[in-house]
Amino acid sequence: MNQPYPPQLSPQTLSQRIAFIRADWHGDIVGNCHAAFLDAVAERGFAVEQIDTFTVPGVFEIPLQAKLLAKSGRYAAIVASGFVVDGGIYRHDFVSTAVIDALMSLQVEQEVPVLSAVLTPHHFHEHEAHLSFFQQHFLIKGREAAEACLATMENVNQARKLSVD
Repeated sequence: MNQPYPPQLSPQTLSQRIAFIRADWHGDIVGNCHAAFLDAVAERGFAVEQIDTFTVPGVFEIPLQAKLLAKSGRYAAIVASGFVVDGGIYRHDFVSTAVIDALMSLQVEQEVPVLSAVLTPHHFHEHEAHLSFFQQHFLIKGREAAEACLATMENVNQARKLSVD
């Protein structure tokens, strides 16, 4: 069945709750993803009061927070946002891979969509050009996460309805 994208939101989707987890490391950048996410869901008619925001110190703490939220049964979807940069101490690729793998396993295990706006640039230096680029990029990723989240919630609701019928 082909549906227009983005799909129209059903009353069931509009009445559900979303958890948004944001890592505080580089919070000035990650905060843009959160703000853009809230703006985008509101534009689609989803009440921002139905979104609970949780802040964790860094991305490594996201999977545990997401698991606890998924197990609560309160949320129809969980969105995670963070920024993993190479600080010169360890390979940031390993951290981001561990986080993404954990989030993927969690959504399959708990049957709750977990969407990621956890980004790992190849190069990041704290100078104005990179700060500005990633602040703008996280605005884009926040909007994309919102669209993906709402579409996924709608698809999950439809699939669950089909399994009951």
